[in-house]
Amino acid sequence: MAKREKNDIELIRTWTLSTSVTMGSSVRAKGLLQEIQARLPATSKKAISLDGVDLILAMPAEAKTAFNAAASVISKAVAEGPSLPVIPREIQDILGMKTSERHRWLADGRLPSAGTRTVRLAGRARQITFHVFDPKVVEDLLDRGVVDEWRVEDAEAKAEKRAKAAYQSKVTRLSKKKKQEKKTDEGTDDLTSNLRGWEDFDLDGLLR
Repeated sequence: MAKREKNDIELIRTWTLSTSVTMGSSVRAKGLLQEIQARLPATSKKAISLDGVDLILAMPAEAKTAFNAAASVISKAVAEGPSLPVIPREIQDILGMKTSERHRWLADGRLPSAGTRTVRLAGRARQITFHVFDPKVVEDLLDRGVVDEWRVEDAEAKAEKRAKAAYQSKVTRLSKKKKQEKKTDEGTDDLTSNLRGWEDFDLDGLLR
C-alpha cells in the first residue's frame, strides 16, 4: 500500500509565462508549448501542459531523471521565450490582423520579415516555408498601434485608386465619343461633297 502511494506521488513544476514572452497572446503561449514539446524526447512530450499562462510539468515520482532533464529543457526554452521568432498565426493574434493583411503588409514592406522557416507538416511528406518576425519589432508595432494606421492608409489608397479609375474611365468614354463624332462629321462632309449641284444650292442660299 505504502509502495503504491509512493508511486502515485507526482513530480510537479510550474513556469508562469510573462507578458514579454506571450505579448498577451494565448496563441503565442501555445506556440511556446509546441516549441518545448519539439525539444523534448517522445516519452516526455505529454508530460508538459499549458494552463492559461502556466506551463506545468508533471511526472511520476520514479521518473525523477527524466523529470529533471525535461525541466532543464523547459527552463531554457522559457528563458529564450522573449527572443523566439514570432510565427504567422502568432503575429496575427498579437496584432489582431487578418491573413490577407499580413500578406499585403509583408509584400509592401510595412511588416518587416526576420527571415523564413521551413517545417514539415505532421504526418505529411510536404514541407512549408513561411516568414517569421522579430519579437522586438512585433512588440514595437503593438505598442504603437500601427495596424489601425495601416488600415486607414489602405482605405485612403483604395479610395484614391477608385477615383483615378473612375476619372480614367470618364476620359476614355469622352475620347471615344469625340472620335465617333469626328467620324460622323467626316462622313457627312464626304456625302455632301459628292452631291451634284450642292455648291449652287449653297451659293443661292436655298437651304437657309
